[in-house]
Amino acid sequence: MNRRSFISKTASAAALPYIPLKFSQRSDSKIRLGFIGTGFRGRSHVMQALFRDDVEIPAICDIDADAVKRTLKLFEDKGVKAPQVYTGNDYAYKELCKREDLDGIVISTPWRWHVPMAVDGMKAGKYTAVEVSATVTLQESWDLVNTAEETGSHCMILENVCYRRDVMTVLNMIRKGMFGEMLYAHCGYQHDLRDVKFNDGKNYNGGGIEFGEKALAEARWRTQHSIDRNGDIYPTHGLGPVAHWFDINRGNKFNYLTSMATKARGLHKHIVDQAGEDHPNAKVKFKLGDIVTTTIACENGENIVLIHDTNSPRPYSLGFRAQGTEGVWMRDNNSIYLQNVSEKAHRWESFDEYADKYDHPLWKKHAESAENSGHGGIDFFVLRGFIEAIKNKVAPPIDVYDAAVWSAISPLSELSIARGSSPVEIPDFTRGAWKTNKRIFGLNDDY
Repeated sequence: MNRRSFISKTASAAALPYIPLKFSQRSDSKIRLGFIGTGFRGRSHVMQALFRDDVEIPAICDIDADAVKRTLKLFEDKGVKAPQVYTGNDYAYKELCKREDLDGIVISTPWRWHVPMAVDGMKAGKYTAVEVSATVTLQESWDLVNTAEETGSHCMILENVCYRRDVMTVLNMIRKGMFGEMLYAHCGYQHDLRDVKFNDGKNYNGGGIEFGEKALAEARWRTQHSIDRNGDIYPTHGLGPVAHWFDINRGNKFNYLTSMATKARGLHKHIVDQAGEDHPNAKVKFKLGDIVTTTIACENGENIVLIHDTNSPRPYSLGFRAQGTEGVWMRDNNSIYLQNVSEKAHRWESFDEYADKYDHPLWKKHAESAENSGHGGIDFFVLRGFIEAIKNKVAPPIDVYDAAVWSAISPLSELSIARGSSPVEIPDFTRGAWKTNKRIFGLNDDY
């Protein structure tokens, strides 16, 4: 069964010095992965792994019976051996981590479980991949880094947008000097998630205004963050690619940030519009401002503006913009202007020709393999990066220091807002190693 028909049927150098890990002795060269969390996001990773002839999946873990059932159907449809299932309680994943036949684990669970699971995975000597955001609190970012350094295990944040074709093209152009010296970037997460944060308890997306125990999927847990927190609670989709543009943790670092938030109106209005002011959920007080704006100052003099907007009616956009001394690229109107290169001064031109000419080598080599994989192909690349790191026994191309600092923007933005938008220092999780660390992401067509 090929990728297209399978998905159609089933889907409704390094900053960290390598210390050899102990793998079980095997006669084959397959990488064996365990998956913790098999909801919608976790199943998408399982599907990607099932397409690879160099991967086996001996074990999965989830406490949701329906998620397990749907995941096992993927194995049945593919005609491969079903994995052992770990379930029954919140800590069943610990038994999966103990398996000696696993090289790596992939974590796709609610955010509050990311760090405890990743820490246990690393302590068990496993390569660990964790979905975004990797951490919720500042201490959790340090917990990831400290565990990685103490154990010699590796942790990769599965930030798939780093592999988006356009942002990798821009990365390629930046490294070739096309934009001159980099000055500024704009990015964020602007995505109407009202039908993700609420549903009717029967459908995964929308159809009602329930959340928590009465809802399904992400609405069971994600909405609560909008009640409890006010900050950029989902920063890495925009910030990850920009961090690579600016060589963060590798010759550059984030210094400090300031954040501000608008009033919170969107989620309450959505409830009232759907069910009226008398519905019990209309009494819920949401803390998260509808639009959160964060500015970040970098050591080498660049500035970043990061936007979080998930409660408003709007088309999807990560709002990417890259500005250097020689020109600017903007994603939303697919446009570029390069001084002394663009045909007309002060006039935008289409990015299409540049996208073809400066396509990143990784995409040139693997675009066909990525066809029809999740999120326009980027899910193929991010999981592949994790698998290839395991094969080569090196730090992954997006490492634990990236996971720590990108995710730390969330609690630090909350702190800045709580302090009246005052500046907040961003810790150096590399402990000074950023000064000499070399680039590890997007170096060639390998991974």
